[in-house]
Amino acid sequence: MVNRGITGSSGGSFVSGTPPRRALGIDLGDRRIGLALREDSAAPRGIPTMMRRPTAAADSDRLRTVVAEGRVTELVVGLPLHNDGSLSPQATATLRWATEVAEALQLPITFVDERYSSQRAEASLGRAARGSNGGAPGPARREARRAAVDREAARLILEDALNPELVISPAVLSIGMRESAS
Repeated sequence: MVNRGITGSSGGSFVSGTPPRRALGIDLGDRRIGLALREDSAAPRGIPTMMRRPTAAADSDRLRTVVAEGRVTELVVGLPLHNDGSLSPQATATLRWATEVAEALQLPITFVDERYSSQRAEASLGRAARGSNGGAPGPARREARRAAVDREAARLILEDALNPELVISPAVLSIGMRESAS
């Protein structure tokens, strides 16, 4: 069941007469979902971050609109693995969520090692802006920064999907899911 719809590397190139492959990169957090789109091997671009809802089914309903508007043909989801490469509890929860969403949206899914994607996103975006008075930024600016980091992390996940060394083998995922179910 876990292997249904799970694919390998999402890199590709446009072939005449073949519709373009459009990947939706997903950085699943506890509160927000960072999203980015990529067509074939073009540079990924971030799209507005959506707030996470209480269930995968509710998230699927909201993502259905993003998928339709972006003409998405596959999902690329970052898995937060342990430093040794094993599935963390968060990775197991993400795997279950992503599998349910992919099945609901009837899209293939690729999982990518996303260790440190949020830290890389922070570094890519540079230093956070200060508040208007030179002090700490206010709540709205902090929330905007968090959303920008989530978008950038999703964009980095899409970039990483082009590197076969970072694409997680479906065999590893099946073993991890069986072990976590015991």
